[in-house]
Amino acid sequence: MPVTQGYIDYVLDQLAALGPVDAKRMFGGVGLYSGGSFFGLIAADVLYFKVDESTRSGYESAGMGPFRPYGKDSYAMQYYEVPADVLEDPDQLQQWAEGAISVAKQKQASGKRKK
Repeated sequence: MPVTQGYIDYVLDQLAALGPVDAKRMFGGVGLYSGGSFFGLIAADVLYFKVDESTRSGYESAGMGPFRPYGKDSYAMQYYEVPADVLEDPDQLQQWAEGAISVAKQKQASGKRKK
Protein backbone atom coordinates (compact mmCIF):
# COMPACT_ATOMS: atom_id res chain seq x y z
CA MET A 1 0.00 0.00 0.00
CA PRO A 2 1.52 3.34 -1.00
CA VAL A 3 1.93 6.38 1.21
CA THR A 4 -0.70 9.01 0.48
CA GLN A 5 0.18 12.69 0.13
CA GLY A 6 -2.59 13.57 2.58
CA TYR A 7 -0.96 11.45 5.31
CA ILE A 8 2.47 12.93 4.62
CA ASP A 9 1.01 16.43 4.88
CA TYR A 10 -0.74 15.52 8.16
CA VAL A 11 2.45 14.13 9.72
CA LEU A 12 4.49 17.15 8.62
CA ASP A 13 1.84 19.48 10.04
CA GLN A 14 1.89 17.62 13.36
CA LEU A 15 5.72 17.88 13.40
CA ALA A 16 5.76 21.62 12.60
CA ALA A 17 7.04 22.56 16.08
CA LEU A 18 10.32 20.77 15.31
CA GLY A 19 11.19 23.24 12.60
CA PRO A 20 12.09 22.10 9.10
CA VAL A 21 11.40 18.41 8.47
CA ASP A 22 12.11 17.05 5.01
CA ALA A 23 10.03 14.18 3.63
CA LYS A 24 11.79 12.24 0.85
CA ARG A 25 10.14 9.44 -1.08
CA MET A 26 12.21 6.27 -1.08
CA PHE A 27 11.58 2.57 -1.75
CA GLY A 28 7.80 2.96 -1.76
CA GLY A 29 7.81 4.87 1.53
CA VAL A 30 8.92 8.22 2.84
CA GLY A 31 11.99 9.09 4.90
CA LEU A 32 11.79 11.92 7.46
CA TYR A 33 14.86 14.08 8.03
CA SER A 34 15.68 16.83 10.49
CA GLY A 35 18.96 18.66 10.03
CA GLY A 36 20.16 15.87 7.76
CA SER A 37 19.39 13.13 10.29
CA PHE A 38 17.09 10.31 9.16
CA PHE A 39 14.83 9.96 12.21
CA GLY A 40 11.56 8.56 10.92
CA LEU A 41 9.77 6.84 8.10
CA ILE A 42 6.28 6.45 6.76
CA ALA A 43 5.15 3.20 5.16
CA ALA A 44 1.57 2.37 4.17
CA ASP A 45 0.37 5.51 5.99
CA VAL A 46 1.96 4.46 9.29
CA LEU A 47 4.56 6.63 11.07
CA TYR A 48 7.68 5.05 12.58
CA PHE A 49 10.49 6.69 14.60
CA LYS A 50 14.08 5.55 15.05
CA VAL A 51 14.74 3.85 18.40
CA ASP A 52 17.62 2.48 20.43
CA GLU A 53 17.94 0.83 23.84
CA SER A 54 17.09 4.09 25.60
CA THR A 55 13.80 4.75 23.76
CA ARG A 56 12.47 1.37 22.59
CA SER A 57 10.70 0.54 25.87
CA GLY A 58 8.33 3.51 25.53
CA TYR A 59 7.09 2.16 22.21
CA GLU A 60 6.85 -1.40 23.49
CA SER A 61 4.94 -0.23 26.59
CA ALA A 62 2.41 1.36 24.24
CA GLY A 63 2.06 -1.95 22.38
CA MET A 64 3.92 -0.77 19.28
CA GLY A 65 6.22 -2.93 17.22
CA PRO A 66 9.05 -2.48 14.76
CA PHE A 67 8.89 -1.69 11.08
CA ARG A 68 9.26 -4.87 9.03
CA PRO A 69 9.89 -3.94 5.40
CA TYR A 70 8.72 -7.20 3.88
CA GLY A 71 5.80 -8.12 6.11
CA LYS A 72 5.38 -9.56 9.58
CA ASP A 73 7.71 -12.50 8.94
CA SER A 74 10.64 -10.35 7.76
CA TYR A 75 13.44 -8.83 9.79
CA ALA A 76 12.76 -5.89 12.10
CA MET A 77 14.35 -2.49 11.64
CA GLN A 78 15.22 -0.02 14.41
CA TYR A 79 12.10 2.06 13.69
CA TYR A 80 8.99 1.57 15.80
CA GLU A 81 5.40 2.55 15.11
CA VAL A 82 4.30 5.80 16.74
CA PRO A 83 1.08 5.31 18.76
CA ALA A 84 -1.99 7.06 17.31
CA ASP A 85 -2.59 9.05 20.50
CA VAL A 86 0.97 10.40 20.33
CA LEU A 87 0.59 11.30 16.65
CA GLU A 88 -2.62 13.19 17.44
CA ASP A 89 -0.98 15.25 20.23
CA PRO A 90 1.59 17.66 18.70
CA ASP A 91 3.29 18.35 22.04
CA GLN A 92 3.76 14.69 22.87
CA LEU A 93 4.73 13.94 19.26
CA GLN A 94 7.42 16.60 19.43
CA GLN A 95 8.94 14.91 22.50
CA TRP A 96 8.96 11.49 20.82
CA ALA A 97 10.36 12.98 17.61
CA GLU A 98 13.13 14.77 19.52
CA GLY A 99 14.06 11.42 21.06
CA ALA A 100 14.20 9.83 17.60
CA ILE A 101 16.30 12.70 16.25
CA SER A 102 18.72 12.31 19.15
CA VAL A 103 19.03 8.58 18.43
CA ALA A 104 19.59 9.26 14.73
CA LYS A 105 22.30 11.85 15.47
CA GLN A 106 24.07 9.50 17.89
CA LYS A 107 24.00 6.74 15.28
CA GLN A 108 25.30 9.15 12.65
CA ALA A 109 28.13 10.32 14.92
CA SER A 110 29.16 6.78 15.88
CA GLY A 111 29.23 5.78 12.21
CA LYS A 112 31.53 8.69 11.35
CA ARG A 113 33.96 7.79 14.16
CA LYS A 114 34.28 4.18 12.96
CA LYS A 115 35.42 5.15 9.47
